[in-house]
Amino acid sequence: MELPDPALVVLVGPAGAGKSAWAAARYRDAEIVSSDALRGRVGSGPADLDATDDAFTVLEAVVAARLRRGLTTVVDTLGLDARRRRAWLAAGRAVGLPCVAAVFDTPAAVCRARNRGRDRPVPAPALTSQLRRMPGVSAEIAGEGWDLVVRDDGGPAPDGPQAPVAEHAAGTPLFAEPGRLSFVLQVSRFPWGDDPASWLTSVAAAAEDAGFAGLALMDHLIQIPQVGRPFEAIPEPLVTLGLLAGATTSLHLGTLVSPVTFRAPGILAKAFATLDTLSGGRAFCGLGAGWWGREHAGFGLSFPPPRDRVDALEHAVATMRALWASGTRPAAGLPETTCYPRAVGPLPIVVGGTGRRMLRLAATVGDACNVPVARVDEVAAAGPQKHVTVLDVPVLGEDREHVATLVERLRGRTDAVTFAGRHHAGTAARHVARYRALAEAGVCTVFVAPPDLAGPDDVARWAPVVAQLGGPPG
Repeated sequence: MELPDPALVVLVGPAGAGKSAWAAARYRDAEIVSSDALRGRVGSGPADLDATDDAFTVLEAVVAARLRRGLTTVVDTLGLDARRRRAWLAAGRAVGLPCVAAVFDTPAAVCRARNRGRDRPVPAPALTSQLRRMPGVSAEIAGEGWDLVVRDDGGPAPDGPQAPVAEHAAGTPLFAEPGRLSFVLQVSRFPWGDDPASWLTSVAAAAEDAGFAGLALMDHLIQIPQVGRPFEAIPEPLVTLGLLAGATTSLHLGTLVSPVTFRAPGILAKAFATLDTLSGGRAFCGLGAGWWGREHAGFGLSFPPPRDRVDALEHAVATMRALWASGTRPAAGLPETTCYPRAVGPLPIVVGGTGRRMLRLAATVGDACNVPVARVDEVAAAGPQKHVTVLDVPVLGEDREHVATLVERLRGRTDAVTFAGRHHAGTAARHVARYRALAEAGVCTVFVAPPDLAGPDDVARWAPVVAQLGGPPG
């Protein structure tokens, strides 16, 4: 195919897709504006990620100057950033140049093989994230109004035997689209017997099989009275999630929620960035202000007044975002922001808590709010949110008799009617109707914390509910 000339040509594809080779075979060096080459000019080499911000500053200036002169301009970056891509399209249109998107549908195995052959390979989790994003990016480009979209398969694979690569399943999004729900299994109790690791991995595998979008762990130092007794096991969540990152392929993994009083925000940022790297971009961070004085006292942690804890949460989000961003420049009061490995992609922060200030922080600095299902009406009263999630502690039985048996077993000293009402005890049909109403009210994600969770069979029972409301609209 003969391409228009002069023109703006924007290359779009993951690392190792063959973009630079394609451009070099068709255009002069002076016509190609490469972010890798500019990293080499302003930094220590093409792979110097610390030089990314400066490299893109130069790139934008060169692209703008060439377009003003009506010169053919080939933008050689990943091209996955929709904001940048659309800005280049608008700039090309403004000067009357034909605008071409060259999209590379290079097989994942080829990209990975080429990447392994580089002197400084792109980290495998980062490449996994890029590959996972390509179908969505291709769909975006189709609707952006380019004059011409060229597709290329990236050329032949490298010579020599290729190592087998396990592909990461994209799974269900953490935040469902309007009218649907994503379900995250919240594991709050740990009756794991003599083999904790096997119990945890079997529960996680059951959650994947049942269609859950993710798995979350409570972050407490002592088991809370709402769930169990203080001498019952409750593991450190980030260590535990590291185990589950290696045992699962599709579940989003995170906490609900981590009190900002337990760890310095920089340490929390480091831990979650590592989890995101190990899981191939599946981490999320639930963040809260902390509420239980006993565990703070028992572990020698300070427990400031509520207002100070909420202030600390706001500060923590700013610090964590700064450490997850590109570059190492001073930010959020830090003299530098050197934090490697970086999070693979945007790492969602779910702010847990009620009250107007907490909900306002969730809307302004977080990616989602999380409230108990009984208090979801308070969210709308506090103003719009990016995403609304709820924590539910439901009892699900296979039939009415099973529901009654579970209620009797779990209710303790609470009378059966009160307990059943508090936990919405019922069969799958009742829960589907209840969750459908939540979806219609704007909830996108339900964190399900079954009080009867004893093993994988109790997770599998949720598959019919998840299938009814999860995933894309039919």
